Amino acid sequence: MENIFLMIIVALAVLAVVDLIVGVSNDAVNFLNSAIGSKAISFRNIMIIASAGIFIGAVFSSGMMEVARKGIFIPSQFYFDEIMFIFFAVMIGDILLLDFFNTLGMPTSTTVSIVFNLLGAAVVMALIKIGISDEQTFGDLSAYINTDKAKQIIFGILLSVIIAFSIGMIVQWFSRLIFTFQYERKLKSFGAVFAGICLTAIGYFIFFKGLKGTPFYGDIQDLLKNHQLFLVLGMLAFWTLISYVFGKLFHLNVLVLVIGVGTFGLALAFAGNDLVNFIGVPMAAYHSYEAWSISGTPANEFSMGILSEKVPAEPLLLFLAGGVMMATLWFSKKARSVVDTAINLSRQGDTVERFQPNFLSKTIVKGSTQLISMLGAAIPENIQAKISSSFQTPLNDVGDAHAKDLPAFDLIRASINLAVAGILISIATSMKLPLSTTYVTFMVAMGTSLADRAWGRESAVYRVAGVLNVIGGWFLTALFAFVIAGTLTFLIHLGRGSSIAVLLIITAGLLIRNYLKHQGKSELDQGAQELKKTESKTVQGIIDESAENIAKSMYRTYRILGGTIEALSNNDAGELKKVRKRVLKFEEEVESLRNNLFYLIKSLDETSVSGSNFYIFILANLTDIVQSLDYISKKSFKHVDNYHKALSVGQVADLAEVQKQISTLLVEVESAFNTKKFNSLKVSLDRKEALLDLLSSKIDAQIDHTRREEISPKNTTLYFNVLLELKDMVRSVMNLVDEYHKSSAQR
Repeated sequence: MENIFLMIIVALAVLAVVDLIVGVSNDAVNFLNSAIGSKAISFRNIMIIASAGIFIGAVFSSGMMEVARKGIFIPSQFYFDEIMFIFFAVMIGDILLLDFFNTLGMPTSTTVSIVFNLLGAAVVMALIKIGISDEQTFGDLSAYINTDKAKQIIFGILLSVIIAFSIGMIVQWFSRLIFTFQYERKLKSFGAVFAGICLTAIGYFIFFKGLKGTPFYGDIQDLLKNHQLFLVLGMLAFWTLISYVFGKLFHLNVLVLVIGVGTFGLALAFAGNDLVNFIGVPMAAYHSYEAWSISGTPANEFSMGILSEKVPAEPLLLFLAGGVMMATLWFSKKARSVVDTAINLSRQGDTVERFQPNFLSKTIVKGSTQLISMLGAAIPENIQAKISSSFQTPLNDVGDAHAKDLPAFDLIRASINLAVAGILISIATSMKLPLSTTYVTFMVAMGTSLADRAWGRESAVYRVAGVLNVIGGWFLTALFAFVIAGTLTFLIHLGRGSSIAVLLIITAGLLIRNYLKHQGKSELDQGAQELKKTESKTVQGIIDESAENIAKSMYRTYRILGGTIEALSNNDAGELKKVRKRVLKFEEEVESLRNNLFYLIKSLDETSVSGSNFYIFILANLTDIVQSLDYISKKSFKHVDNYHKALSVGQVADLAEVQKQISTLLVEVESAFNTKKFNSLKVSLDRKEALLDLLSSKIDAQIDHTRREEISPKNTTLYFNVLLELKDMVRSVMNLVDEYHKSSAQR
């Protein structure tokens, strides 16, 4: 029996490292968002500052480890074997859940994840004990579980969302009203005071939240509480002076100092307080094993009341944990994905919107628009004009091709994000309210975005949908964590060692699968065949750059069409589903080119305006090609997925013949556009009539076959749909070929 617990300890040590990696990947958004989004500091320096904060916070975080031992359940009510099964289930559930959100690029709360994993596992184990007992009933569950803690967490979720969003929006609105988007001149006058206020809020946050988990916090706790006003005033004077000297000495924007210190403070608080979410459970398990192994008591009789006692810190483990967290911060691609999600939702300019509008987001935007119109009618026009001038953003016509290279928001908003998040978390900590760092930092960023009018008519429904998705994910985190950990605890209780071994294998498989899936998505997003937005300002430049896109489009059309016909012929729904994903990716890129049309026209030289007509023509035909592929793949998948009658041997042979001829055409066109030898397109043009005649003959033959023989109506409908759509696609391809052939003849 002892071997199984030793195996659990070894497994938990490995899982602790994995949990550190997935945890930091998700929580990095909390302290990187403002610095990366504002581009106030180079990425390398941001990482150095954040790494320093993480490492220092991790090394001095021992005081928070008690949460995993006794914060959620009553340790004395469980025996050693039960506690070990709970801890193992919690770590597996926590890792899988956080890695799932990381793969999606969605920020969630590691605190809520670990708390509800602990709660779910402990509740199920308690119910097992109650079920075995002849004396206890369901009403005795409260003797095992700290139910007040769960209520506090749920209350904290709601409180975080509402308060953080509202305060962030209000503070940012007044700050923007004062500074406007042309804030440089006003910063010269009283920038040091503004920076001093922000840094005081951040400094207060570091003392009251960032240092709360350190072992020496208890020595200064009374001093901090009894002299808060004096401390705040002293910090305000100190930071204002430092900001003034910084600006004069280094001739830099004082807000750079605010963002640097704020990033350090949030990273420090994250590591100091959230490290328990990742290694608190394994450390508790290790101390439990130590106590049990020297007791000589059977595992199912050794009470775990010892977890209620103060345990010694593990400086070496904390040091190693800090190192793993730093390495993850530098090398995790999933951390970048989560950060990108938060930044894009708060971006001031245009971006490729990741989230699609839904009914709720549309309703919220519609209602908000009407409310703003009603309130605006009650404000005098001169005041409205004054307010609007403060929120007038500088014109930016670069388009989303270059938007990602520009700051997502300015230094004013970045400073407000850090200062407001810091002060809200500090106040909540002093009042012992269970606010999540993730919830506060994210919702403050969303509130400041709304106040800055980053969510305009062009993007509001997308951004609101994104925020609703993230908030929904937070509540699902609690639900999934509870259910997953509870289920795993029950399975481990039934299967013991065999269940633990199987769960480890499944966890490893899922982590590898998610890693490969994320890698594949990243490679797809950055693939060589991705369509590029036109940046030229001349007609000839547009022609040349569009030729590259057409060549890539012909290649992708060739691959997608071939994959669709082959999968349809084999009645393979799985392959058709994969093809659908490739079509949707292709469609998104063409749509992105269309969205960039406004910026292209704005950037053209006076002598090159005619190039816009050429570009519009190209986009129209590329859109028609993608729509044809989408229609064919969608109808084919629906037919096969619904188990309708497969195509006949003759139909399969006819489609193979047509596909072969079209593929030959696509390869020829791709080659001509790759080499820009547009004169050779004459050969492709000569194929047009023969190819269209071939399609027409297949349609006529099918009509005749349908009249003479009784066959499946759905089969016939699909076949006609594919052939008719292929005719439209061939015409669109030939339109592109003809346009470029004419342009080459005129030169």
